[in-house]
Parts: sequence; C-alpha cells; structure tokens
Amino acid sequence: MNWFESFVLGLVQGLTEFLPISSSAHLRLTAAFAGWHDPGAAFTAITQIGTEAAVLLYFRKDIVRIVSAWFRSLTDRAMRSDHDAQMGWLVIIGSLPIGILGVTLKDQIEGPFRDLRLIATTLIVMGIVLGIADRLAARDETGGRHRAAKERKTLRELGVKDGLIFGFCQAMALVPGVSRSGATISGGLLMGYTREAAARYSFLLAIPAVLASGVFELKDAGEGHVSWGPTIFATVIAFGVGYAVIAWFMKFITTKSFMPFVIYRVALGVLLLALVAAGVLSPHAGESAG
Repeated sequence: MNWFESFVLGLVQGLTEFLPISSSAHLRLTAAFAGWHDPGAAFTAITQIGTEAAVLLYFRKDIVRIVSAWFRSLTDRAMRSDHDAQMGWLVIIGSLPIGILGVTLKDQIEGPFRDLRLIATTLIVMGIVLGIADRLAARDETGGRHRAAKERKTLRELGVKDGLIFGFCQAMALVPGVSRSGATISGGLLMGYTREAAARYSFLLAIPAVLASGVFELKDAGEGHVSWGPTIFATVIAFGVGYAVIAWFMKFITTKSFMPFVIYRVALGVLLLALVAAGVLSPHAGESAG
C-alpha cells in the first residue's frame, strides 16, 4: 500500500464510519474498484481507532461523566441508581456480543465475509431494514390523520434487555456491508427510541468494541502489503474527517430522515451485484494479492 492509497482509504474510513452505510464495505469496495489490494480486516480495525478517537473527543463530556459515575458506583451503593453509572454498565453489557462473536468468527471476518456478493446483499437487506425503522419512527413523531403522535424512548429508559439487543445489532456489523451505526440505529428505532438516542448510544457502544478490535489487530498491521507508516497515516486522516462527520450527522438526524442513506445502500448493492454478475468485477477482487 502506498501513501496515496492510505490517504484515500483513511478519507473513506472517516467519511463512512458514522454514517449508516458501512465503512468496512466501502474500504473493501474502494480497493476493489480502484484495482488495489484489499486492505484487509486488520487495516480496517486499526483505522477505526482513529474514528473512535474522534468519538472520544466529540463526546468527551458525556464519557468523563459516565466513567466517573461508574467508578464511584463500584464503592458507593447510592450511586448505582445514577443514570450515568447505569449507562457505564449498559455500555459494558452491550459490548459483550460483539466481543464474543468477534473472537469466535475471526477467520470468517477475514475471509468469506469479505466476498463482494455478501457485501452487496447486506447493503441491500440492511438498507431496507433501516428504511422500515425510519418510517416507523417518522410515523410516531408526526402522527397521522387518525392517530396522535407517539412519544419515543430516550436513553433514560434504556435497560439491560434493550442494551443487549443493541449489542447484538452491533455484532451484526462484523459482516462488511451491515454497518455498525446502521444496525444499532435500526435496532434502536425498531425498539421505539428517538433517532438522537439511538445514534448517541450507538456511538458510545462502539468505543470499547472498536478500540479493543484495533488493539487486537495491531500485531498484523505490518504484514502483507500494508505497512505501519501508511496505516498510521490513514488512521490520522480518519480521525480528522470522522470528527467533522460526527458533528454533521448529530445535527442531521434531529430534523432529517435516513431515507437518503437507504436509497444509497440499495442502489450500491444492486450495482455491485450487477457488476459481479456481468463479470466486470470479481467477487474476490484484490483478495489474492498481497
């Protein structure tokens, strides 16, 4: 991997990590369309450290408050009913599914899951799921001719059961094309949470999982065609771009629908299937090289 490739892939990672369109799929597709080697699961996991650093910076006040309350709750029984302390436990609980499945399915994540036909299918299917969830949320928020608007849940109503469901939704993103934010936000909307609540918990929930995955993959960063220098450069690019995207996205979801992302996902998935079916693109493009 040269410096130009790492710049482009870092840019793609930063642009797509927090949008419900799957950053891992876009890294894989960017390499395939450009004729580059597949950057691989290790490169993806490490560059995600950059985007998660952007989350730490953007939500720093929330994170400091949650971590502080959680630690105090370990020794102070009265603190255990505090919302921030409970959020700390819920983030831990919600992180268990992806942690367990990530280790169990490591070989599949680095191999069969990167087949472009599977990526295209997950782009389409999860796009449709996101569209349905978004329409249900919009119906609750606006009501209708014969029904009143329905109040949706906030994070103060989040419990262990919903936290685990969020966690299993996040674990689905181990398959490129699903999208971590897309799956967790869809799950949250289907459970009756507001767009802002689902997105905020999605970002907080990703922190331990992504940082742990990135650290776990550090040992593989210099293997094959991907070296340390370009990987670090891409991670820095992903951090800067990712921070700007978070700030934009959190404002966007308060007033806008997810439908543009739904249309994009389905269109990209259909195009990808058509290109593979026509023989223009191999489902394993770039995999064997490097």
